[in-house]
Amino acid sequence: MLIAVLKRDRVVVAFGLAAIATLSWTYLIYMDRGMGHMDVGMEMIIMPAMQHWTAWDLGLVFLMWAVMMVAMMVPAASPVILLFAEINRRRNEHQSAFLSTGQFLLGYLTAWTGFSALATLTQWGLLTAALVSPMMESTSKAFGGGLLLGAGLFQFSRLKYACLAHCRSPMGFLATEWRDGSWGAFRMGLKHGVYCLGCCWALMGLLFVFGVMNLLWVACVSGFVLLEKVTSANQLVSRLGGLVFIVWAAWIVFGSQS
Repeated sequence: MLIAVLKRDRVVVAFGLAAIATLSWTYLIYMDRGMGHMDVGMEMIIMPAMQHWTAWDLGLVFLMWAVMMVAMMVPAASPVILLFAEINRRRNEHQSAFLSTGQFLLGYLTAWTGFSALATLTQWGLLTAALVSPMMESTSKAFGGGLLLGAGLFQFSRLKYACLAHCRSPMGFLATEWRDGSWGAFRMGLKHGVYCLGCCWALMGLLFVFGVMNLLWVACVSGFVLLEKVTSANQLVSRLGGLVFIVWAAWIVFGSQS
């Protein structure tokens, strides 16, 4: 009986995560279309201005970043969320696993929402300093190369691998950090989100290089994050990525001048 319930819970949670990610990507595609065409009408109300932001534009850009983080990070966090739902059901056989699982996901996304707020303010500052264009991509070779170089070097850091180890070992994380109740689930999700943020923040900074709303680039960064977390050769993937970023930075700063 319990096995059947666990299978049902897993299907429901997996479907819910897929729906959240799909809706988020749909919103990003809609935003990308609106920014590309700048149609007059209702779309203009929900699109941020290209420059001279008002408080409304600031809120729209924050929403864009928050939805983008959901689209990029929910797939990468799905293994630990599904495992949490299963363990929670086994520990509380007669209670619904969905509420606590939702709290875990909410805690995880809270960490990335905080990052979204910081990214929004950073983008505002970069736009004001003319280091990114109104279309949200780097206008400076030195700035773009610096972001790539920083991300490349971070791929070799101890902090990167310490945080990545927690992200790649969901069973170990849940075993050592388990807290009962909805509040406990939220705290666990928040802590896992902080580890994930510590692992991926430099990669997210690369969105400023080729365009925050360059969906191909967003998908590439998202795929790289997922690959780091699920592949057995995660350190090799991280280091190869780091080398690529460093060489890319050198090419942008020096090679592309010719």
